[in-house]
Amino acid sequence: QVLLAESGGGLVQAGGSLRLSCGTSGHSVSGYRMGWFRQAPGRVRQFVATINPSGSATYYADFVKGRFTISRDNAKDTVYLQMNSLKSEDTAVYYCAADRDYGPGRRSNEYDYWGQGTQVTVSS
Repeated sequence: QVLLAESGGGLVQAGGSLRLSCGTSGHSVSGYRMGWFRQAPGRVRQFVATINPSGSATYYADFVKGRFTISRDNAKDTVYLQMNSLKSEDTAVYYCAADRDYGPGRRSNEYDYWGQGTQVTVSS
């Protein structure tokens, strides 16, 4: 079983940075596609970024391109989301997800495993 846990969220001022981490216990995720999604209050869960198992391919939502970077360290079984130039509209609960499929993985229903989420709040 794949168990995911996000960390690194918090309160930051607009223009600041945060790095989220997604670790796993149980089954390794080194062979999994990993995604980051976010959900703001009253809104649907939204695709943020995806990375393939080797880390050679990444995909981003248009609204985070140039600001966020997804990466992974398979030796540590950890995926990261570096978030720079944060805006108030980035405020949301951020979730990591895993599955065995290929491609951009922009839809949440493509993923089999989810973490509990970490809150990111950006003050303006």
